[in-house]
Amino acid sequence: MTWSILMRDPATGEVGVAVASRFLAAGALCPRVEGGVGAAASQALVNPYLAQDALVRLRAGEAPESALAALIAADAGRATRQLHVLSADGRSAAHTGAACIGWCGHLAGQDVSTAGNMLAGPAVLEATLAAALASTGLPLAERLLLAMQAGEAAGGDKRGRQSAAMQVASADSVPDLDLRVDDHPDPLAELRRLHGVWRGYLRHFRRFLPGRDHPGVFDRAVIQAAIEKAQAE
Repeated sequence: MTWSILMRDPATGEVGVAVASRFLAAGALCPRVEGGVGAAASQALVNPYLAQDALVRLRAGEAPESALAALIAADAGRATRQLHVLSADGRSAAHTGAACIGWCGHLAGQDVSTAGNMLAGPAVLEATLAAALASTGLPLAERLLLAMQAGEAAGGDKRGRQSAAMQVASADSVPDLDLRVDDHPDPLAELRRLHGVWRGYLRHFRRFLPGRDHPGVFDRAVIQAAIEKAQAE
């Protein structure tokens, strides 16, 4: 896996993650997000359980630093792994193993963490982080897209492009937004196109699905009428 960004919107409480790689279906293994808990990404010679288990620890109230340290200490392949974690309060922690393929590393700022390997150089993460920090006030999904596109413009994955994914969550374990581009010549552009489709319909539909604290809405006529009204506004 190549490079990813974790972000929190302090105004809305949303947390999100985006990833891009010259690897098939990076979104299937790398990113994890949960509303009210945080976001995590496992990459390099990926251990898919690291991001999952990081969220379990955050959900239990553990700090990102101690959660990451415990997971990395228990992983025999830690030298080949890259993992970063962002909690719902904006704190982050990251690990880049000594055997990860260069260029590799991680950077963090207020409410944001970015990490990558097999990159064209450090400018990829620098540009990703700078774009994220410069986009305050925009919707979180748009900020994730802008940040990843900036990293791509700075060189991205030195092997090329193939897949991208993005997830944003607010209130529970089911993301409000969960989009993947598994195999495409310009995956970030395709991800932006899918985000436009999502904004037109699915973001409205999502509000009517069940949550842990409510049963959802069952009347299809009510749902469709509300979606049409929202689309017209």
